[in-house]
Amino acid sequence: MGDNIMAYNGGSVIAMAGKNCVAIASDLRYGIQNHTVGFDFPKVQRVNEHTFVGLPGLLTDTQTFHEKLNYRMKMYSLRENREMKPQVVAHMCESLLYERRFGPYFVEPVIAGLENGTTPYLCAMDLIGATLKTQDFVLAGTSSQAMFGLAETLWKPDLDADHLFEVISQVMLNAVDRDALAGWGCRVWVMTPEKVTVRDLKARQD
Repeated sequence: MGDNIMAYNGGSVIAMAGKNCVAIASDLRYGIQNHTVGFDFPKVQRVNEHTFVGLPGLLTDTQTFHEKLNYRMKMYSLRENREMKPQVVAHMCESLLYERRFGPYFVEPVIAGLENGTTPYLCAMDLIGATLKTQDFVLAGTSSQAMFGLAETLWKPDLDADHLFEVISQVMLNAVDRDALAGWGCRVWVMTPEKVTVRDLKARQD
């Protein structure tokens, strides 16, 4: 654990697709290795009306990456006079990561959104922007092994928004219980064509 820079601050993010909806969740712990500093630090940002970006990894790099992404998105909006679609946000994240491939940002973005307002879009990438796109779920962070098994067991196609919330909440809460570097509560965002719902979940505080 001491040699893994990706686990230095801890934290986990997972995103899931449902029927005309997506959900994304992150834990709330901010730590420095085994020392917990704070417990109100979600790793997910809503970057525009239809897109969320989760940024687990080294905290200094996640903040720098988010600021650069925010700047480029604002410039795009000014030039094009429209918002980026989730797929375009993903391509921009790929570009930002790949241009720093010889001294990478230690961050693994997870992108979730609704293409054209209704079609779920999920994407995750590694340090240099190699992309994984799926129709079910994507995840990153220190709890990823526990989350994989739970998500594969509980996720089913065409879940509605309420069932999707239940599934992603159970996956997140049970996974962070098995990870000392994540937890201290979770925050879940569920996006439908009509609205975005945000809920905080209580978890073990130890």
